[in-house]
Parts: sequence; C-alpha cells; structure tokens
Amino acid sequence: MSLPNTDLDSALAEAEARYTAANPLSRALAETAARALPGGNTRTILHYTPFPVALAGGDGCHVTDIDGHRYADYLGEYSAGLYGHNDPRLLSAIKHALEAGVTLGGPNRHEGELAALISQRIPSIERLRFCNSGTEANLFAMSAARAFTGREHVMVFDGAYHGGVFYFGQVKPPINAPFPWVIAPYNDTAGTLALIDKHASQLAAVVIEPMLGGSGCLPAELAFLKAIREACTRYGILLQFDEVMTSRLAPGGLQGALGITPDLTALGKYLGGGMTFGAFGGRADILERFNPYRAGAIAHAGTFNNNVLTMAAGLTGLRDIYTPAAAVALNASGDRLRERLQALTARHGAGVTVTGVGSMLNIHLQSGEVRRPEDLWHEGTMARRYERLKALFHLDMLASGHYLSRRGFVSLSLPMTESGHDGFVAAVDEFLTVRRNLLD
Repeated sequence: MSLPNTDLDSALAEAEARYTAANPLSRALAETAARALPGGNTRTILHYTPFPVALAGGDGCHVTDIDGHRYADYLGEYSAGLYGHNDPRLLSAIKHALEAGVTLGGPNRHEGELAALISQRIPSIERLRFCNSGTEANLFAMSAARAFTGREHVMVFDGAYHGGVFYFGQVKPPINAPFPWVIAPYNDTAGTLALIDKHASQLAAVVIEPMLGGSGCLPAELAFLKAIREACTRYGILLQFDEVMTSRLAPGGLQGALGITPDLTALGKYLGGGMTFGAFGGRADILERFNPYRAGAIAHAGTFNNNVLTMAAGLTGLRDIYTPAAAVALNASGDRLRERLQALTARHGAGVTVTGVGSMLNIHLQSGEVRRPEDLWHEGTMARRYERLKALFHLDMLASGHYLSRRGFVSLSLPMTESGHDGFVAAVDEFLTVRRNLLD
C-alpha cells in the first residue's frame, strides 16, 4: 500500500492508477465486453470503477483473476458462495446429476427430499415451491399473499432490496414491479405501526428482511419485528420474511434465532449449493392454493424450477455440509470477526462502523450509529466523499489480496479459517493506519 496522500482525491487517483497498471487483461476484457453489453456489464452490482477485475476461477475460499492475482474471497458471492468454490461433495453431486442427464422434463428424485429438509430446518415453512432466484421467490410469495387475502397493497421498507425489481433505496429504480407499495421506515416501530393502521384494509402482506442485506447488514430490532408480527395478526395481514440472504445466519434461519414466525418466507442464494435457486413457502393453507390436484389451483410455472443440478447440489449442501452445527460454527466465527474489526476501529479512533449478524457484515466508512438505511444516505459533496472513500478502501483491500464488495459488504464461506481472518484484519488495520488522515 502506498504512503498516505494529503487529500482524498489524490489518494484515490493514485490507487486507481496502481490498480489499472496491475490489471491490463481485466481492462481489455471489460472494453471488449462493452461492445455487446452496456458498460460491459450484465449484473450491475458487479460493476465498479475504473473497471472490475474479471475472475478466472476459484478454489476453497480464494478466487483468481485473469491477470493472475489471487484473493481471499470475502465477498462470498453476496452470501450465495457459502460453500466456497469447489467442495468435492458438491462437485460429486453435480457430476452425477450431469451424467444422468439434465433438462429431463419431469420430477426427479432430489426435489421432494430437499423440500422436506428445508421444512424441517425452518418449521414455519410447512409447504414450499421451488423457483429460480430470490427475486422470483419474493415475487411469487407477494403474489400468493395478494391472491390469498384478496388485497392488493404490499408494505416494504426504506432501503429494502428483495430482488432485481424490488429495490427501495435512496433512489427507487424505474423498473420496479408496479405493485401498489406502502413504504415504511425501517426500525421505526411507531412510524410503521401508524402506516399499518392506516392501510390495514388494503394490505396483503408486510415484507421484510430480518436484517437488511443490500443496505449494509442492518439488523431489525426484535421489538420492531414483534410489533409488526402482532399488527399483522390483528389485521389479517400476511407477514413475509425475505430470508434469501439471512437464512444462513442460524440453523433455522434468522427467524428461528429471533423467535418470530412469519406466514411466508422467500429463500434463495446458497440453498442451491452454488446453482441457481429460489423457493417460497410458508403456511400450508396458503401454499395449498398451488396444489394442482385442487380445483381452481393457482398455476406456478418455471422451466427450471426443479432443475436437477440445483436439486442435487442443494440437497447435498444442506444435508451433508451446512448442518446445524456447521451453521452455528460459521456464524460464531463471523461474530468474532466483526468484534475484532469493531475493536480495531475503536483503537484507531477512526470514523468506521461495522454492522451485521454472524457470517454477514458490512464495513461502513463513517462514524456514529448505523441502524437505519437513512443513516447511510448522503447528498451532494458528502455523498461524493463517502463514495470516494469506499472506492479507496475497496482498491486498497484488493491490493492487499482481499476480495470484497465496493460497499464494504463481507460474507464468509465455510472453507475460511481464523488464521485467514487474521490476514483480513491486518489489511484493514493497514488501511486505517495509512489512510487515517482521510477518515476524520
């Protein structure tokens, strides 16, 4: 890492120049891809300036880019990469599924067993159906709630991300699904309850992540969730937990750890064993509407809903690898890492805050309380400053051999070790030391 610069702009310019010189093949690939893809990109979250490194492969908890640099993978594919990159048990399951034939066009031997195992782990999911992503899972769950209740409106929360067409951040994208939304303030019990009271007769569902992932790993406060659960029960509104990311945080999902029982749950990410995956489920009386033996059943289509690669890998992963004991151990390791980082930032007296639960955390380059998305929303020169600080931190961490998201999001994987975390903490320590004058 270079010596400290006198100002943020020159520090970032130096870091970007160093990064560009070190990654000529990634730069060339990005320029070539831009001839067919807008900005050379087909997944916005993977874009960052001056261009993203292109990855060539992965092993265990490491990834390698096409310029030959090896990184400890602290991104963990935004929580989907829980198993690392080449667990032999998953590779064997996928290999056997491939050899038996794919796109078979019928039920297979794995899907019922995987569904039963998920229901066993998360008891609120009495019945479930598979789909292809967390976005689909939330879409189908919201639609099921509307069909079941006969109501149209859906409550979501400021800062929430429930998939590619369900984002409610500081700027709401024009491609959001055109549901009649009621947007409530996260971790604001009084404000949320007032909106539920006002719209109760219209609300089909209240949809919430028990920890906001996309907005910076912000845990929902227990009293807040309990109050929402009670209000939903009182008004006949369905409570839907988006546990696409958070189901990995405890053996029974974060809902199990918190002791809150939703009516519906959306799942995704790691539960496909590294393959494309989504599922929605919940109370049997709600999901029974999808029973094709029932007259007037709701049709639920999707060519790859039960694709054999996902079903085989997902079953092997959940049954044989991410056991309840493994879930407890991984998330305890994440809690220890977060505590180490918090102690480190306190020792430096730096303007840095670390949030999260278990194996998911976020490093925020600002001081003070961070419990609501609005605490991270800035405008004008302040917004520019924080964006440039995040870019500098990201580039410095890449230079140190650690791969994470530009926004400071970290998701751990099972192959990681405590000694590996020592290296990560040391890299953050170096950043706080070298860039200390830029963090006030």
